[in-house]
Amino acid sequence: MIRILFFLAVVFLLGLGFAWLADRPGDMVVTFSGYQYQVSLMVAAVAVTAIVATVMLLWWLTKSIWNSPYAIARHFRARRRDRGYQALSTGMIAAGAGDAALARKKNKEAAKLIRSDQEPLIHLLDAQAALLEGDHDGARQKFEAMLDDPEMRLLGLRGLYLEAERLGDRAAARHYAGRAAGLAPQLGWAADSTLEEKAERGDWDGALALIDAQKASRQIERDVANNKRSVLLTAKAMSMFDSDFNTARVAALEANRLRPDFGPAAIVAAKALFRQNDVRKGSKALEGAWKAEPQPEIADLYVHGRPGDAVLDRLVRAKKLQSLRQNHPDSSLAVARAALEAQDYRLARSEAEAAARMQPREGAYLLLADIEEAETGNQGKVRQWLAKAVRAPRDPAWVADGVVSERWAPFSPVTGRLDAFAWKAPEERLGSLIEQHDEPQERVAIPAIRAAQPAGDDIVDVAVDGDGDAKTGHAKAPEEVIVAAPPADDAAPIKDEDEAEPIRLPDDPGVDPDEARDNASQSRFRLF
Repeated sequence: MIRILFFLAVVFLLGLGFAWLADRPGDMVVTFSGYQYQVSLMVAAVAVTAIVATVMLLWWLTKSIWNSPYAIARHFRARRRDRGYQALSTGMIAAGAGDAALARKKNKEAAKLIRSDQEPLIHLLDAQAALLEGDHDGARQKFEAMLDDPEMRLLGLRGLYLEAERLGDRAAARHYAGRAAGLAPQLGWAADSTLEEKAERGDWDGALALIDAQKASRQIERDVANNKRSVLLTAKAMSMFDSDFNTARVAALEANRLRPDFGPAAIVAAKALFRQNDVRKGSKALEGAWKAEPQPEIADLYVHGRPGDAVLDRLVRAKKLQSLRQNHPDSSLAVARAALEAQDYRLARSEAEAAARMQPREGAYLLLADIEEAETGNQGKVRQWLAKAVRAPRDPAWVADGVVSERWAPFSPVTGRLDAFAWKAPEERLGSLIEQHDEPQERVAIPAIRAAQPAGDDIVDVAVDGDGDAKTGHAKAPEEVIVAAPPADDAAPIKDEDEAEPIRLPDDPGVDPDEARDNASQSRFRLF
C-alpha cells in the first residue's frame, strides 16, 4: 500500500513539473563540437526523462541477466524446500494420528529434501516414528543425540523423561527433569517433577528457590506460588523444630503469614509461639485457621496452649473457640472433651449428643462412650455407644490419592504430588443394598428336631412350595421338610426364630424398643 502511494506521489510530482514548464516557454541551446543545438525547454525535459528511464531499464536488464543463474538455483532450492516442509508437515500429522508407516515414509522424504542440521524437526519426527514402531531403544538413542545440540537439548530431555516415566524409573525421570529445570525453570513438567524430588529428599531450600524462579518467570500465579511456599515452609518448620528452633520459627511464621487459613501452618506457628510464651499471637493464629476449617488438633492445641491452666480455664477457652465457629460438630466436640476433663458430665453429654445430631460419626459416639463410662460406669450403655461408633462414618482425616493419614504431610506418598493432602472424610466402599423385594422367595428348610408327641396325636407334614403356600402330603426327607404340630385354637401363636427375644447379659440394657423398630424398618444387608 505504501509503495502504491509513493508511486502515485511521484507521478503527481512529474505532472506538476511538466505543467509548470508548459506555462513558461523558453529555449535551450547546446553547443557541442562546433554545432549548435536549439530546442524548446519542454522537449529538453522530455528527452532527459526518457534518457534516465532508458538507463534504468538497461541496468535492470543487465542485472537480471547477470543474476539469472543464482535466481534459477534459488527457485529450485525454494521448491525443494517447500516439498520437504510439506513432507515434514504430513509426517508430523501422521505421527500424531498414530500412522507409523506414513510417518516413517515422510521422514525419509523430508530428510532427502531438507538438511537435518537446518531443520531440527526432522530428528523429532524420526524419534516419534521410532516410538510408533515400538523401537524404544532407537528412540532413546535419538533423544540422547539431541542433547549435543543446544537448540534440541530441552526436546531431548523431555523425550528421555517420558521414556523413563514409561519404564517406571522415577530416579532417571527426575534426573532429566532436574537438568531441564536448570536450563529452563519456566518448563512446568520439569519444575513440578524437580519440586517433588526435592520435597521427598527434604531439600526445602532448593524447592523454595525453584518456586521463586517459577514465580519470577510468571509460570505460576501469585496465589499458587504462595500456597506452595506455605506448604514447603510448614514442612521445613516441622522437620527443623527440634534441631534448629529459630529457623523453624521463622519458617512457620512466614508460612502462616502466606496462608493464614492453612491448619498445619497455623499449628506449627502456634507451637513455636507457645514455646516462647507468646500465647496471644499463638492463639490468634489458631483462631484464624479454626474459622476457615475446624480440626481436632487445632482445638486440642488451643485448649492446652496456656500452661498451668485449670480444667475450668481450659473449658472456657474451648467455649471461646466454639463461639468462633458455631453449629459445627468439631466445635461441640471440643467443648465436650474439655467438659469431660472438668467432670461437667451434663455439658459434655449435651455437646457430644449435639455433635452426633449434626454429623453422626465415629468420634462423637466414642466420646459419648467415654462420658458414659466416666459418669455412670454402665458397661451396657458403653457397649451400645461403641456399637454405634463401629457402624458410624469415619471422622475426617488427611487424605491424598486414597491414602488416609492422621498426620499432615507435604506430598503424596503415592505420586509425590506437592500439597496433595486434603482434610476430608475418607471415602468408604459400601456394599450394594439388598432391598426387601429382592429377597429370594424360597427359603432353605432347616431340619427340625422331631418333638416327642403323646400317643394318639396326629402328625401333619407341612411343606412350603415356591409360592409360599402350605401343602400337606406324605413325609419327605428331613432336609426338605419342616415338621410342626398344628396349633390349637386357643394356643398362643408360635414365634419365628428370627423374632425370638435375644439372650442378653445381666448388665446389658439392650436396644431401646422404639429404636429397634426404626432400625428394623430400615434394615439392609451390606456386603461389607
